[in-house]
Amino acid sequence: MRPDTPAENVDHTAEATRWERTADLYPEDAEALLLRAAAHRELSGDRPAATALYDRLLASDAGLDQPYLVRALKASNLWEYGHEAEARAIITGIRMAAPRDPAPWVIVAESLEAHDELEQAHETFTQAVLLLLTGAGTSAPDGPKPPRATHPLLFGRHRVRRMLGAAHDEWDALADTVHTLPITLDELHDPKRVWSLGSENPAELEAEIVRLRAELGAYREALSRPFPVAVLHWPATELTELTAAYPSLAEEYPSNDAHLAAIEADLRELASSGTGNLGIVTGTVPSYEAFAASELSSPADPALLPQYATTLAARGRAVAWPPEQTALCWCGSGRTYGECHGAD
Repeated sequence: MRPDTPAENVDHTAEATRWERTADLYPEDAEALLLRAAAHRELSGDRPAATALYDRLLASDAGLDQPYLVRALKASNLWEYGHEAEARAIITGIRMAAPRDPAPWVIVAESLEAHDELEQAHETFTQAVLLLLTGAGTSAPDGPKPPRATHPLLFGRHRVRRMLGAAHDEWDALADTVHTLPITLDELHDPKRVWSLGSENPAELEAEIVRLRAELGAYREALSRPFPVAVLHWPATELTELTAAYPSLAEEYPSNDAHLAAIEADLRELASSGTGNLGIVTGTVPSYEAFAASELSSPADPALLPQYATTLAARGRAVAWPPEQTALCWCGSGRTYGECHGAD
């Protein structure tokens, strides 16, 4: 989650300071919060300060949830202000470690691409695609669709291969099948598009603007999403404890089954209304009570519940919704989402 708002519209230095201060208040969420702070430092132009934040995370005694993502972001940032050798060494280390998370692969491959290392970028995208998708049957035309998190790998590989003049292969065909924008990937990634920017024909220029907007929209959707609109989920044991301690909330949560059904219904309604970037945050009674105390409010106040959900989402606690149909359901039943709350 990397902010992409231009510096002239946002005081990125102030935003970075705010996220760092929040990380001090919630050390258990420091990883997500400091990554946001580092992104704002980069956007403010203070890349050494961003590196210092990445180093702070990597030197932390607490284990990181996404250590390779932090390393990838550090490498990308270092290369942007002249530390190419160190960046290359980190990228090599990530490729050798072969993480199973798509995000670090996307960051390092796009960093290579941005510095005209197209062959290396292609090798990196391909290595990631083979590692994460081979064996799952996703390369077959009638196989399962690849997880959404891997789509930027397929799109990036397709883009680099177009710039290299490579012929389409089965992975490029798969990228075409998961691409949903009205402009095809071949149009978006056509190296000759740049020539149309010098055209004196208004129609050609307008068509190119449409293509660029579509490409930017896809990139932002993949890599630059803000924290989600989140719905609050209480595990069964927490819900029992919550309603026993605060009976006034029993009206909000008449039963665990009703609570779970309401979460799925609310998220589907938000999605159908066009709201994007939806998520679920999981609450605990001690955390909720601490939040209520910080707000000088009573945990028994139902109006506090959406504020609590928003705060958890801002701290990086949200899990994206909906899951893949074959992934475990968000409710914790142990069944796949397609067999559980994702069933029509």
